[in-house]
Amino acid sequence: MSGNGVKKVAEMAAKAGKGIDWSGMAKLLVSEEARKEFATLRRAFDDVNHQLETKFSQEPQPIDWEYYRKGIGSKVVDMYKEAYESIEIPKYVDTVTPQYKPKFDALIVELKEAEEASLKESERIQKELAELQELKKKISTMTVDEYFEKHPQLKQQFDDEIRNDNWGY
Repeated sequence: MSGNGVKKVAEMAAKAGKGIDWSGMAKLLVSEEARKEFATLRRAFDDVNHQLETKFSQEPQPIDWEYYRKGIGSKVVDMYKEAYESIEIPKYVDTVTPQYKPKFDALIVELKEAEEASLKESERIQKELAELQELKKKISTMTVDEYFEKHPQLKQQFDDEIRNDNWGY
């Protein structure tokens, strides 16, 4: 990859890193183990980004052939210069990204669907938890009629058992 190509990759990686909402993702984590793994991922990402920004974004220093001609001699330096300039570094052709990009995009869609389902389930569980907390507070003073008011299916079940002379034994 040419120096210019590497610089472009480093610039793109830096832009991609700035677009990541790390704190937003961190808020979604529930377990301590997930937080540790997330911190490890972020450190690794930052390390790679730092290397891309420092090592690969800089252009190499041009060779001062005249300096070496004075110290070594023209013939040897000209031979090295000719050999150096004849080297062709092959350009990197990305054959992997087109192959995996559709799979990655499909996974992102699946991830968003799973996130939505998870948020809906979390909301349902929070609602149920609030109802249970309320029930816990009122249980000692609640009447059967008040309980059946909130759970009519249980009242129907008990009425059916009594009507069918099923007393549970």
